[in-house]
Amino acid sequence: MEIIAAYGTILMILAVIFGLFMTWGVGANDLANAMGTSVGAGAVTVKQAVAIAIVFEFAGAVLAGGNVTKTIRKGIIDPTDIIANPEILVYGMLAALLAAAVWLMIASVKGWPVSTTHSIVGALVGFALVGIGPSAINWLKIGKIVASWVISPAIGGTLAFLLVMSTRRLIFDTENPLKNAKRYAPAYIFLVGFVISLVTLFKGLKHLNIDLSAAQSFAIAICIGLLTGFVGWLFVRKVKEDVEADREFHFASVEKVFTPMMLFTACSMAFAHGSNDVANGIGPLAAVISIVTSGGEVMQTSKMPSWILVVGGAGIVTGLITLGYRVMLTVGTKITELTPSRGFCAELAAASTVVLASRTGLPVSTTHILVGSVLGVGLARGIGALDLRVVMNIIISWLVTLPAGAILAMGFFFFLKGIFG
Repeated sequence: MEIIAAYGTILMILAVIFGLFMTWGVGANDLANAMGTSVGAGAVTVKQAVAIAIVFEFAGAVLAGGNVTKTIRKGIIDPTDIIANPEILVYGMLAALLAAAVWLMIASVKGWPVSTTHSIVGALVGFALVGIGPSAINWLKIGKIVASWVISPAIGGTLAFLLVMSTRRLIFDTENPLKNAKRYAPAYIFLVGFVISLVTLFKGLKHLNIDLSAAQSFAIAICIGLLTGFVGWLFVRKVKEDVEADREFHFASVEKVFTPMMLFTACSMAFAHGSNDVANGIGPLAAVISIVTSGGEVMQTSKMPSWILVVGGAGIVTGLITLGYRVMLTVGTKITELTPSRGFCAELAAASTVVLASRTGLPVSTTHILVGSVLGVGLARGIGALDLRVVMNIIISWLVTLPAGAILAMGFFFFLKGIFG
């Protein structure tokens, strides 16, 4: 308690700095791979991707980021044994933030699309092992999270595969693909608006004290879906047949229909990412602020201050602007060849999976979901459409992330304990 009283302000400042560093890493790595499909498919430029992310990532973090944050803060480790020594938990949360941030910085520089969820969960486990003891770790919860890392990319991949097959059946394998593309485009864009808004209304707005019934949520989501579908139709109807381009690539004009459609999935992917992955950076930050402001009380639940969500959103956007292009290139161009139609299917599938996971409060990995979706798109064309060497390198970087986060957190924990203790 004495340490909290003496160094409380310093510890909170460190928490904000480390939280910004961590969310910077989330932007540089996780958000970059979320936007990589749009860039790789040629639907948006890097500058446009950054502009979209600034608005929608920030909106997702602030409007719908409160729910998943609780899962990261409590449930993974049990601080009961150190209630008399709250400074131990503060050191641990600071160490976890710093460890995950350092690993994400290394991965981003190398262009590896690693999981920020892996990073922070591994870091929390590493701290708990040396700071509290193995019994403090909720191994069942860790097991569920690990299972989600397998299940969520499988769901993303399956949805993406089904979406590609639907576009093939309804559009590409018909006598007039361009006409059918324009006909069905508003329906696909309706799905984007409907899915994102429905899940956000269901679960994400509780910390804003907005409580809606299921019927009200469905009604509003349908209205938002219809609005996005109408806006999409306004964009799509202006696409003209390009005879010259169609000579080189038979579906060139059809792909031009999907280019404006990808603007909608890029926005939804940024929003979905902000709502789910902001928790990785601000969960430990919120825990430190809660302990210090309460004078050392380790509470199981506490109110999420809005300014912490704003800090998280700002850090994520800064990370994308400064270093995100490296990971964008890996995801957007190296796994499989993406066109606007394939990229649209991958992003709609990934965004749907991410927001559904966010609704259940399970901290899944956006990286895994998106790579799974891109793999699903590639598999729809056959296994030969995938660069298996790149896929293997990505999987290896995922496996290394958990132990890397844990080892770094152990080292930083002892360092911080030595300085303040």
